Amino acid sequence: MIKLMFADDEELVRSGLRAMMSGASDIEIVGEASDGRSAVEVARRYHPDVALLDIKMRAPDDGIRALRAILALPDPPTVAMLTTFDIDEYVSLALRLGANGFLLKDIDPAALLRAVRDLAKGGAVLDPGVAVRMVQSHRDEQRAAQPARKLLASLSEREREVVALIGQGLSNAEIGGRLHLSEATVKGYVSAVLSKIGAANRVQAALLAYRGGLLDQ
Repeated sequence: MIKLMFADDEELVRSGLRAMMSGASDIEIVGEASDGRSAVEVARRYHPDVALLDIKMRAPDDGIRALRAILALPDPPTVAMLTTFDIDEYVSLALRLGANGFLLKDIDPAALLRAVRDLAKGGAVLDPGVAVRMVQSHRDEQRAAQPARKLLASLSEREREVVALIGQGLSNAEIGGRLHLSEATVKGYVSAVLSKIGAANRVQAALLAYRGGLLDQ
């Protein structure tokens, strides 16, 4: 029996997922959540084999943070991200952090069941309708690498450390613990970094860290 959990901030999506799974004798829904924090608790409590996470929930980086926290659990599930869009800037980051693929929310029920079964075996899933666009996105990211590295070079060593940890999905408190800094000090660094690189939020900073190669170090 495949133990499945999913997280999405829209009840309509969650009810749709429940309905699509209802006829599968080999899949058991062990839990669901409406935000990233609850998703982590569900995964910790029920030890699912597969987790489907909305890539954007109540905050822009909610799905990304949940992904990182779930994959850090002992014996984590295989995770795929759910998205309304066929491609967006969060997808590459999610894949880089360890997601085993992503699925569109309007996926055909039979395809969803196949995907869950593949994920339970440790496989990767990528909606076939967007594979070509993922390749194009990768090329775009390669072209964006040089400007990203230039921006990162303008930061101090400590600021680059902060950006790298943002890229790993750490909170201000977690960054403070890693760098032996107070949370208030980290908050100051984050504000300064976002201003210097022209980022509107932490996800954009994380993408810069990814494109600039900080997450490969």
